[in-house]
Amino acid sequence: MKLKIHWQILIAMALGVVVGIIFQVIYQGKPTGWVFSIIVAFGTVFIRLLKMVIVPLILSSIVSGVASVGEGKSIGRLGLKTFLYYFVSSILAIMIGLILTNVIQPGVGADIPVGHDFNAENLKTPQSPGEIIIGMIPLNPIQAASSGHMLGIIFFAIFMGVAITKVKSESRDFMKKIFNSFFDVMMKITEYVIKLAPIGVFGLITKTVSTAGLGLFKTVSLYILTILGGFIIHMFLVLPAIFYLTTRINPLLHFKAMISAMITAFSTCSSNATLPVTMSNVEKKAGVSNRVSSFVLPMGATVNMNGTALYECAGVIFISQVLGLKLSLAQQFIIALTALLSSIGAAGIPAAGVVVIFIVTQAVGFKDTDIAAIIGVMLAVDRPIDMFRTTVNIFSDSMGAVVVAKSEGEKNLYPRGAGSR
Repeated sequence: MKLKIHWQILIAMALGVVVGIIFQVIYQGKPTGWVFSIIVAFGTVFIRLLKMVIVPLILSSIVSGVASVGEGKSIGRLGLKTFLYYFVSSILAIMIGLILTNVIQPGVGADIPVGHDFNAENLKTPQSPGEIIIGMIPLNPIQAASSGHMLGIIFFAIFMGVAITKVKSESRDFMKKIFNSFFDVMMKITEYVIKLAPIGVFGLITKTVSTAGLGLFKTVSLYILTILGGFIIHMFLVLPAIFYLTTRINPLLHFKAMISAMITAFSTCSSNATLPVTMSNVEKKAGVSNRVSSFVLPMGATVNMNGTALYECAGVIFISQVLGLKLSLAQQFIIALTALLSSIGAAGIPAAGVVVIFIVTQAVGFKDTDIAAIIGVMLAVDRPIDMFRTTVNIFSDSMGAVVVAKSEGEKNLYPRGAGSR
């Protein structure tokens, strides 16, 4: 238990493979018995715990994040510029994920067990973009929360966050304090749930290997390469292109300035834990004023999740390929829309992407019984993906701060020698 969580997950994964092989050999791919049922229950309980935190985590995260935009005299101008950057960069990340997964098709031919009652006709197919927009607005927010209507919850949370910024100061401060505290509590609960990941991974991998064998890991390797390839394209091509076009500054200066923040993000897998380092690098090495960094970066830790959005989109397409489906353009549209919105509410903690991927799968209409084993395999290899995912997230945040600072007329960006220290 003294080992770091990623080592615990890797050990649990290895044990799951070994135990799964034993069950497969003994029961010829059809394991039974009370020991096997208990081990499988570990994975089921972990998945249920992840689902348990989704609604309150997303609600509190979005409301507190949007409400915090209300601080500062330049809220209108800064807010518009910040959200425009976040929107464009997130959309481009999502498109990269969709294109790569459709072209490479890492899930085609994968032998991962799914629910026996899976029926492609049960998938929700929106008839038009207008229907999607209408469906986002819940008739009853409480009912939307109880039924897991995530798009409705996200819409209501954004609406409430904006409304909080418009009320009198006493009410605004009171509501912000409530939702900030609520969000802190939900993050702590989520951290506790993630600590159970090794036990959950052990159960999920044992079940998967005992029924499908080791052949699935070849497909998982292709899935990992697809996701990491998307991260590389976005971080080293797309973001630098946006950065140069908007600032006319050499992106290499920013890479050098953000080295320590990127290493921290890579090792902690937490945008929130990295935030102090990110702010220090952006202010001291990139030369951005505290007025801009204190506004853009905390918002980015909640709102701007390029890597998470890419991962969610690509992950759901991967799941559909494993299930043998070809999603229509309408279904892929709702995936992109949901990934963008849910990435806004993704908590800046390790493995948060695994939590919110359920939002996207539910929006399309996948049943948990159909995809639990697939997500279990994805979770088992999530640590290296999460390391790169978080690095992409904070790097995009930091670039956004420089882009906004440049548009605000700040001139002392990247003072001589700062980028190389």
